[in-house]
Amino acid sequence: MKMNTHVDVRDILPSIRVPTVVMHRTEDRDAKVEEGRFIASQITSARFVEFSGADHSWWTQDRDTILDEIEELVTGVRPAPEPDRVLATVLFADIIGSTERARELGDHRWAELLERFHVAVQRELEHFRGREVDSAGDGFLAAFDGPARAIRCALAVRDQVGRLGLELRAGVHTGECERLGDKFAGIAVHTGARVASLAGPGEVVVSSTVKDLVAGSGLEFAERGEHELKGVPGRWRLYAVAG
Repeated sequence: MKMNTHVDVRDILPSIRVPTVVMHRTEDRDAKVEEGRFIASQITSARFVEFSGADHSWWTQDRDTILDEIEELVTGVRPAPEPDRVLATVLFADIIGSTERARELGDHRWAELLERFHVAVQRELEHFRGREVDSAGDGFLAAFDGPARAIRCALAVRDQVGRLGLELRAGVHTGECERLGDKFAGIAVHTGARVASLAGPGEVVVSSTVKDLVAGSGLEFAERGEHELKGVPGRWRLYAVAG
């Protein structure tokens, strides 16, 4: 350790002529970060990367991030980040006949009714611990960490908007989704949208995946047969929530 402490490479740093990346942790307990910055400044075209943390050993903190820097140095290509995938239940719902109602009521009254619709949706989402992912005027997409709550939320929203003189249809599916910031994407989201498109007025339709997951919840279902869902592989057995 004493020998290592007395090593002085300052004179040879300017002679380095290969791609170089110098990495240092800001609170390094063994070597000050200023030393790393100085070394990088003395090497032609060197890149300095600073990480948070205090460990001197590279393998104890941020290993993947450090290895990404090394991979980029060696290959010239920044590694693509792994997609953030989560298991979630998605609920799609929209108002049936919204275009006709808008024409019947006029823009101003229709806008007021939509506002009341969204207030009702937000209230029920908060109650059932759902999160609105997207909205499109007369519909919405929400995500839940449990399928039974998603179904009960859909039923509650249906009943609330029914009091506004509107008819709602909804679809629920559970699957692995790709999270893009505050948005969700992936085949599970497409599946949920296709399931919702097959629901009738006042219906909450679910995939067989959801039905199996909520066994024992007290929810009852009526079979709606097998369907091909546009853009989704295979055939899917669907069920309508009874009651």
